[in-house]
Amino acid sequence: MCGIVGYVGPQDAAPILLEGLGRLEYRGYDSAGVAVMTKAGLKVRKVSGRVSALAADLPARFKGAPGIGHTRWATHGGPTPENAHPHTDSAGRIAVVHNGIIENAEELRAKLTADGVEFVSQTDTECVAHLVAAAFSAGAADLEQAVRWALRQVVGAYGLAVVDAEHPDRVVVARNGSPVLLGVGEKEMFVASDVAALVGYTRQVVYLDDGELASLTAGGYRTFTLDDTSTAKSPSTIDWDVVGAEIGDHAHFLIKEIEEQPTTITRALAGRLDERFSTAHLGGLNLSVREAREFRRVKILGCGSACYAGDLGAQLIEDLARLPATSEAASEFRYRNPVVEPDTLYVAVSQSGETVDTLAAVQELQRKGGRVIGIVNVVGSTIARQVDGGIYLHAGAEMSVAATKSFTSTVTAFALLALHLGRIRDLSPTDGTRIINGLAALPDQVREILKLSDEIAEVAREIAPSPSMMFVGRRRGWPVAREGAQKLKEISYIHAEAYPSAELKHGPLALISPEMPTVAIVPDDDLLDKNTSTLSEIKARSGPVIALAHRKLPVELADRTIVIPRNEPELDPILLSIPLQLLAYHAAVALERDVDKPRNLAKSVTVE
Repeated sequence: MCGIVGYVGPQDAAPILLEGLGRLEYRGYDSAGVAVMTKAGLKVRKVSGRVSALAADLPARFKGAPGIGHTRWATHGGPTPENAHPHTDSAGRIAVVHNGIIENAEELRAKLTADGVEFVSQTDTECVAHLVAAAFSAGAADLEQAVRWALRQVVGAYGLAVVDAEHPDRVVVARNGSPVLLGVGEKEMFVASDVAALVGYTRQVVYLDDGELASLTAGGYRTFTLDDTSTAKSPSTIDWDVVGAEIGDHAHFLIKEIEEQPTTITRALAGRLDERFSTAHLGGLNLSVREAREFRRVKILGCGSACYAGDLGAQLIEDLARLPATSEAASEFRYRNPVVEPDTLYVAVSQSGETVDTLAAVQELQRKGGRVIGIVNVVGSTIARQVDGGIYLHAGAEMSVAATKSFTSTVTAFALLALHLGRIRDLSPTDGTRIINGLAALPDQVREILKLSDEIAEVAREIAPSPSMMFVGRRRGWPVAREGAQKLKEISYIHAEAYPSAELKHGPLALISPEMPTVAIVPDDDLLDKNTSTLSEIKARSGPVIALAHRKLPVELADRTIVIPRNEPELDPILLSIPLQLLAYHAAVALERDVDKPRNLAKSVTVE
């Protein structure tokens, strides 16, 4: 959610901080600030609103290094300049930026207030600045020792960076449950909460683990633990597409990423289709054939769009591998004391690889002996490093908050996993070849659908004034409907509900009216007759219907039909989801929403 950027080296920090914070805008935020060690001492500037407003607010003399910057997504206190980061101690000596939540903040605040500290914000983070200052009063010899002393009193999740006017050559950072990584440059060092902030500066990064700290100077870095035990961390090289983080000539990142899907699906398939044996090659799973055959069920965990992709993944695994498979919200799974079985394969899904609920579920599973693999986009992310094996999406940077190319790439990865498990078990070579041919056809079929953008925009303008919408589908169409409703809600702010088509008559049909359009997923499969009967029920109650189908439906069933190409039935949901992305996008544009940064939302959810 929040974003951290830091720099120490010979260059002026402020431009680097502002550019890095700009690259983190896609994560969502409501205020921003920077602290820089200038010739006149430590200077802090903070604003409510966008990074552009912060840049405009910086005076010309705001020069020097090191520096730290932050974009905040409000948790404790509203989005005001006082609550924005960086936070300082009373003397203005210490500055801190922080992601996460300090759970014992009220207790710390009460203790510090009793010691005479006066707080100027409502945040939990300000406690850390005062604690570091108190550490020096208690005899800490340097900034590293002061930060370790302060963090031993903190309970909760944090990724943080600290600078000290009395130690103006360094930045000290720490991680516990919220991502922090170091960027290694030539006689300069960088800090970030997301690799996107480092694009263009370095490809050499060091990922901190929970409970780990680092001290950075222009000459290098040292990593260590809270008890000052050194940890040997070597840099790794990131393979990140600079172009993917640039908007180019597109109006929004979201439409750019929707249009990238032929390429990202191709990338997800690259080197993984084994035509000789009619299977998928997935060496990153770290599973032998014998181990894979021993699993008796599959459990998929994710949040938001990752969970809906997991629903489709579960159906693919049941259809192709004939293994019982289910999907569940990781945020619920982690709290219900789940039964963890040795013959169950657990799959964690996260675009960012940092989703805190999914990470906590992975850690709980591993504590109980569960075998967990991941489907993740960001190489080197926390979940990617935590799991026992997995599949990288290689979709590139997804800057818009709403998941589009990461969603279709995730479902494509599940199709590969289902094919792999199926061929190990009892999926025939003929069916394996059928699925491989279907996967290979996807990119060109997506290009066909993207040509319908103007037609879908017309439909979107018609439904944009609607206060609410219904999305319905059966079997494979049901997760597609859920994802479609999610997209519409999060970027257009139109209320939308998704239901299995057969459930309409068990209650939701009461909502159908001329003012409630329904988007129906109607593939030309063995449930076509069932689906058309649902459309008749809706039309009989004067409900407008927009159908996604493989052929044009009569007007007595659908007011509008968006006709899409047909693939194999198991793979059709990938194609069916793309018109819904375009529908949500064009509706949001028609309503003049902030398409890439919808209100109240963040790209990478790293707090509970």
